[in-house]
Amino acid sequence: MSENQNQTQNQEPSKLSGQFHSTKGSIVEAIGDATGAPSWSQSGKEEHARGEGEYTAAQAEGYAQGVTDRVGGYKDSVLGAVSGDKDQQVKGNARNEKGQTQQELNKPQ
Repeated sequence: MSENQNQTQNQEPSKLSGQFHSTKGSIVEAIGDATGAPSWSQSGKEEHARGEGEYTAAQAEGYAQGVTDRVGGYKDSVLGAVSGDKDQQVKGNARNEKGQTQQELNKPQ
């Protein structure tokens, strides 16, 4: 395994990194197809697939974090309302809205 692949596996998935590798892989594949270099075509396909996988994993992770924030925020908001703790209620509402935004940004297409 190359050092670059090993570094990628030790990091959290990233939408930006996944998109970069997906695009780079497509370009390398196109160059390989245009020049008749099957090794370039194959390595481009593989990098594109890894990039797509990383993007999807990061998207799923972001969506799941959004769910966690929405549920936790809702709980804090309700507890704050019931106990009369306006600060907790406001913080809960903010966390709930943050979670909703995360879910919308990471919704599968």
